[in-house]
Amino acid sequence: MVESRQCPHCGEVIEVYRNPIPTVDGLILMPSSEGDGIVLVERKNPPFGWALPGGFVDYGESCETAVVREMKEETGLDVDIAGLFNVYSDPDRDERHHTMSVVYICVPRDPSMLAAGDDAARAEVFPLEKCPDLAFDHGRIVHDFIVSLSQKRDGLHVDVPVSRA
Repeated sequence: MVESRQCPHCGEVIEVYRNPIPTVDGLILMPSSEGDGIVLVERKNPPFGWALPGGFVDYGESCETAVVREMKEETGLDVDIAGLFNVYSDPDRDERHHTMSVVYICVPRDPSMLAAGDDAARAEVFPLEKCPDLAFDHGRIVHDFIVSLSQKRDGLHVDVPVSRA
């Protein structure tokens, strides 16, 4: 979508493109009492609820730097990126803006440091198969991750489809 605006300095009419806002989310792998687990945060701000830790990519910041920063801010964990999981870009994935999320698989350096911070009221480990209802499209992301793990364990090595259109 293109909008026309007037330059405040020279008065020339310029075209401004409206683009999706880049975000990152992290699937932080942690052992739970019931097997594989991931870290979820309970949001302090609307939309409320449980979610994967993540947030907006700052201007001049790479997605990789953003996910490491966001994991530290929201969970207290220093993480290493184990890999890129997927990209989610449904225009309706976030009711506030048209966002696209780059989702990374992360491994904490010291799991004992888990503590909520920034805009997270709580940070907890949930077994993959017992996650609460999640905000945004994070339920789909976790579901896709579980499917991906199952396929890899079964030796299929099939990646989750990028688009379901």
